[in-house]
This record gives sequence, C-alpha cells and structure tokens, in this order.
Amino acid sequence: MIASSSHQDWLFYSPLAQQAALLKDDLLDPVDRLLDDPPLVDLVRQCLAKRSPRSTRTGRTGMAPDRLLRCCVMKHLKGWSFRDLERELRSNLVYRRFTHFDAEITPDFTVFSRSFALLSPAVTQEIHQRVVSLACEHGVAQGQKLRTDSTAIECNVHYPTDSSLLGDGIRVLSRSLERIANECKTGALEVVDHGRAVKHRLLEISRAAKSLTEANQQRMRDSYQKLLGLTRSVVRQASAVVQRWGKGRLKVVGKLLRVETQIGQLRHFLPLVEKVIIQTKKRVLGGDSHVEDKVLSLFEPHTVVIRKGKAHKPNEFGRLVRIDEVENGIVSGYQVLVGNPDDSTSWMPALEQHRAHFGRAPEMATGDRGFFSAQNERAAECLGVKKVALPARGRLSAKRAEQQKQRWFRRGLRWRAGIEATISTLKHPFSMARATYKGGHGFQRYVGWCVITKNLFSIARYQTRRRDHDQVG
Repeated sequence: MIASSSHQDWLFYSPLAQQAALLKDDLLDPVDRLLDDPPLVDLVRQCLAKRSPRSTRTGRTGMAPDRLLRCCVMKHLKGWSFRDLERELRSNLVYRRFTHFDAEITPDFTVFSRSFALLSPAVTQEIHQRVVSLACEHGVAQGQKLRTDSTAIECNVHYPTDSSLLGDGIRVLSRSLERIANECKTGALEVVDHGRAVKHRLLEISRAAKSLTEANQQRMRDSYQKLLGLTRSVVRQASAVVQRWGKGRLKVVGKLLRVETQIGQLRHFLPLVEKVIIQTKKRVLGGDSHVEDKVLSLFEPHTVVIRKGKAHKPNEFGRLVRIDEVENGIVSGYQVLVGNPDDSTSWMPALEQHRAHFGRAPEMATGDRGFFSAQNERAAECLGVKKVALPARGRLSAKRAEQQKQRWFRRGLRWRAGIEATISTLKHPFSMARATYKGGHGFQRYVGWCVITKNLFSIARYQTRRRDHDQVG
C-alpha cells in the first residue's frame, strides 16, 4: 500500500524539530521548495500504484512518493550507494528534514534499491520533462538557444578481456549448477568445482601477455586452449541440465521455485558464454581482432566500445549519451544512443525533441564539428532555426570562412563551449561518469536521475542569484 504524503509530526519530536529547523543548508533548501510540486509527486505515486493491481489499497505500507522522490535526488546529488544513503539518512538531521523522514524510522537499503527500480525509464523521462517545465515557469529556460553534444558514460564493468569473460562464465554457470544440485536428489547432479584450475589459467595468461615473444605468445595460446576446454565442459553440462528440466527428468526434492530461478539464470547466461567462446577463438586462435557484436560483460551485455579520440583513454566501455542544453544550464533533453553512431546523426533528433517540448525551434542551435553536414544545416533552417552555428570540417572555402567569421557565428561557438563544463558537472558532482544501476533500463534511469538532479539545482541557483540581485538593486 502506498503511504500518504501528509506526515504528522511526533509530539515528542517537536522540541528537537525546532532546533533542527535552525540548521540551514544553502544547497538543499531551495530544492526543497521545488520538490513540493504536486505534479512531480503524482508522477511518482502513479508509478508506485502500478507495482501490483491493488497496490493503492492493500498490502504492507511502502515508502511515500514524496520521500522516494527526495531520496532519489539526494542519492544522485551526493553520489552515494544505497547503503550510504541509509546510513546518512539515519544519522543526519538536515537530510532527514529534506527527505521528510524527520523522527520516523528510515528504510533499509534494500527498500531503497527495490523502490528506485520501480521508476522506469519512461517515468524518469516524464519527471525530467516536468522539471524542465518548472524551469520554464520560473523563467530559467526560454528555449531560444540550444547546444548539444555527446559523451561516453561508463558501465559498471571491469576491463573486458577474453580470459576474464571466460572465467566469469564458468563462475556464474557453476554457481547456478551447484544451487540446482543442492535442491536435487543426492547423486542426481554432480558439479565439478573448476575455480582453482580457472585461477591458474588466468594467471598464466596474464603473465604470458606481458611479453610479445613467440614463446610467450604460444604459452598464452596453450593456456587459452585449456581455459576454453573448461568453459565448453561447463556449458555442455549446463545445457544438459536445462534440457533435463524441460523434459521433466531432473529429480528435485527441494523447492521447485529455487530450481526454476536458477534454470532462468542458465538460460540467460548460456548464449552469452557461447558468444564469448566464439569471439575468443576468432581473436586468440584465428587472429581476427575485429569481431562484430562483441560481448564485453556477461552482467551488462548492453555495453559497447566507444572511441572518442581521447589520447589518455582510447577505448571506453559503456554507452554514448546525447546531452541537449538551453539557457542557464538547464539540460532540456538526453538520449542514450544505440551503439557508437556518428554525431551528425544526432543533430535532427535533438532539434525535434526541443521543438516537441518548447513548441518551437530555437533561435540559435550549435554543436561541434562532429554534428556538421550540409544536410543538417539545411534541415535545421527548414525547421525554423535562424542561426545554425556548426563549424565545417576540413579546409574551408572562402565563402564558408567568411560566414564562420561573422560575429553571431563566433558568439554561438563560444556559447557552445559551455556544454563541456555542463558535461563535466554531470559526470563529477552529480556522479554520471559511471552508471551503477543494472541493465540497459537501469542505465537509462541512472542517466535520467543525474540530469534531473542537476536541473533542480540549476533552477535553485538561478533563483538564489536573482533574489540576491534584486535585494542589492
């Protein structure tokens, strides 16, 4: 059952509440007023109501929508884990007041994890649109200017090597097989623990890879052959167990639900491990390093390789995200892109999303050289953009050079450079550099809440500056 957003103060908490009210937080107090917006709370309440058919009337009382909304903002502002969020809310009066827990018991970190997962990417997008609408209502964003850029956000994975992926595959498949064996009749399923052999093979491969001599390369290939043999044996046993379960030939004496859960894990991981075997054979034994659709993580299979031309980090493992920004640091739109597309393909979706939200095309739109193409310029002008500041690539003609020297064009490029600071702010103070939520949907939710939190604090800072300016005036 969804808890009420109206919270009654405890009688014995009143003296302490009076003292806690004196603890001012210049960063959280302006955002506190913005989060009192009823449409924002209603969006969260509607999402919680879809958890089960009768969530609004029956069941154990869950977290109130306003508290869930504020806890999401607090977590992404500080970059905390769920355990950190639980600990800080339990020990800090300022955070308790901000999240409306006050004197009540704070939930366990598992409650935060399950409740946050209910806010789907679609609901997160709706909450973001409502926050941008709040920026328009308060005069922070008018939508007259638009700057866009793309950046790589890392997934929460270790550095992907073929040997480590094979080791992960053996580990997760063997773990599920052992749990199934514990629920079966004694002797019905024998599982061999390959942990020690896998560890030795991984150490041999890492030592041999440090030298490029022919002897070490041959030693590395031999170790890979042994590791592939271990992986194939585990895959064959897991496939046989899945087939026996499908035919009803697996003698289970324990709980069927536990076995069904582990069978689902096997069905999920088996195709991924088989793809890892194929790509390892092609790269290590066949010498083909350009394998399409590589598996970079068994636990985050949506991860792709992104090359942005950075000297210190040539390869990044995550997803490419497009960021659209308007006046006063308000991120009006974001999109998690599929694969590693060229920036020029993201120009028109950014303009169309801007027009859908603000009802009109921007007066000026700008991006870096990656977004330039003659077709993009013409399409933006046909859409109603008066000033398109996209620097051309390569050697410029005399006419193009004269156009890019005009004052409005140079002002547009100077304004465009500010989105680099916005992306840096999102990645570091708001913890968007590495997405820690699981799965593709979790990645989208994580990016969305980082953007929502950043927008809320941009609105709050703008209002504070205006108020200080009016007082001085």
